[in-house]
Order: sequence, then C-alpha cells, then structure tokens
Amino acid sequence: QLQLVESGGGLVQPGGSLRLSCVGSGSYLENYAMGWFRQAPGKEREGVAWINSSGGRTLYVDSVKGRFTISRDNAKSTAYLQMNNLKPEDTAIYYCAAVWRYLEMVTDLHTYDSWGPGIQVTVSS
Repeated sequence: QLQLVESGGGLVQPGGSLRLSCVGSGSYLENYAMGWFRQAPGKEREGVAWINSSGGRTLYVDSVKGRFTISRDNAKSTAYLQMNNLKPEDTAIYYCAAVWRYLEMVTDLHTYDSWGPGIQVTVSS
C-alpha cells in the first residue's frame, strides 16, 4: 500500500518561497497520478496542482499559475511543489495525494485514494 509523507513546510514572509516534497513508499510512484491540495481554516480542501504519472502533463488552479510549479522524480519516488512569491492567502495545510492512473491526469480530489498527513504552510510578516 502506498504511503505518502510531506516535508518542507513552515513559516515564510510574503514574497518568499518554499519547496514542498512528497515521498512515497510501499509502491512505485511511476504509475500514479499525483496532486497537491490545500485546506485553509474554515474552508474546503481545494486542488492546487496536478501531474500525470510520467510528469509530462501538469495543471494548476488559476490562483497559483505562474507562482507554483509541480514536478516529480519517479526514480526517487518523490513529488515536489515549488512555491514562489507566496501570499498570505496561500496559508493552509498542504497535502499530497496519489491515485493509480497510467499517464492520465486526475484533478478530482475524491478520486485520490492515497494521502499524506499534511504539512502547514504559513505566509505572514
């Protein structure tokens, strides 16, 4: 069974950068579509960025386009979310998720069946 763990979160000032990592174990990530999601206090969980199993296709929610970059290194069983020019409204718990889909892009969070525990990202001066 695939297990995911996020790292790289923390406190950063507006305009700063963070790089989140998501390491998978128990199964090979190369056959999984992956996504990064976030949940702010009092709000529903929302999708931020998605990547297909090969890494050849990516997709972003409008609010992070041009600032966030999703990538993956299947040899290291790791996915990344590079976050630049962070804003206070990016403050949330960030989750990585995976679902077995070869080359397909999956954006619906209800389709994902493997989730990391989440990591806090706080953007504040």
